[in-house]
Amino acid sequence: MVLKDECGRPLLNLRIAVTKTCDLNCSYCHGEGDESPTELCHGEMTSNEIVRIVRVAVTLGISKVKLTGGEPLMRKDIVEIVRGIASTPGLTDLSMTSNGTLLAPLAQELHSSGLNRVNVSLPTLDADVYHKLTGGQVQHALAGVRAAVDAGFCPVKLNMLILKGTNDASVPEMIRFAETTGAILQLIELEPINVSSEFYSMYHKSLDAYETVLKEKAVKVESRPYMHNRRVYHLPRTRVEVVHPIENTEFCLHCTRLRVTSDGKLKPCLMKNDNLVDILTPLRKGANDEQLVELFKLANQKRQPYNRN
Repeated sequence: MVLKDECGRPLLNLRIAVTKTCDLNCSYCHGEGDESPTELCHGEMTSNEIVRIVRVAVTLGISKVKLTGGEPLMRKDIVEIVRGIASTPGLTDLSMTSNGTLLAPLAQELHSSGLNRVNVSLPTLDADVYHKLTGGQVQHALAGVRAAVDAGFCPVKLNMLILKGTNDASVPEMIRFAETTGAILQLIELEPINVSSEFYSMYHKSLDAYETVLKEKAVKVESRPYMHNRRVYHLPRTRVEVVHPIENTEFCLHCTRLRVTSDGKLKPCLMKNDNLVDILTPLRKGANDEQLVELFKLANQKRQPYNRN
């Protein structure tokens, strides 16, 4: 059984924020669209609670799970979480989005525990620009990328958020880095989420010009229908994916995701916080799996294209 919303969009993917904490302070972070206070009223979900939510989700046809944050590797029990989720019958893919700074010493164990893929947020290779944007040290993120490749994650993706006047001229350099490391590059357009209108106006840049150049250089171009119909450009030595924001109607029309906040709320849309469904409170009060299934169905009913009007 696969759930579909009223627009016929299947529910195939679950993104779980396992924590709100992070070791960096990125000026552009949208925090998975979560506007709740850092101090969570129920605290973070435990590893067992996360695994149980995933197992209920998989019975409804969700087969792919991505762990997000905050920074997932801030969780001391992250390997336990990965191992528990990976053992879920019916799960076909388990991935993680990380800033990479804590990844190097954990990469092999995470891979051995069942994590299939990893996305590393990497806005620049320039140490000074990286520190200005994130407060961190780029060499730690680069070490994480290389360790992930060496550990056998396939693929390792580099998430490069484009910021006008900051890193927008560095795409060719990042493509070369992806080629030499064996990674895939994702160019991501800035979202107007959890950033000020002034910040968005100052740093937003359309990715259309990059796509024109990529199309000229690509040996093949394809689209990913269940990933917002994003385009993938196969270059001779690597691949580049282009991720447009919600202003592109393809983003919403092809959405197959449901999110879980770190304090246990089902979040039907990245852009909205007025339609959350609390699953953690009923779980902690003893709800059985059938009752949790009904909460998933309720959240799915609330899934609507944000820009449908």
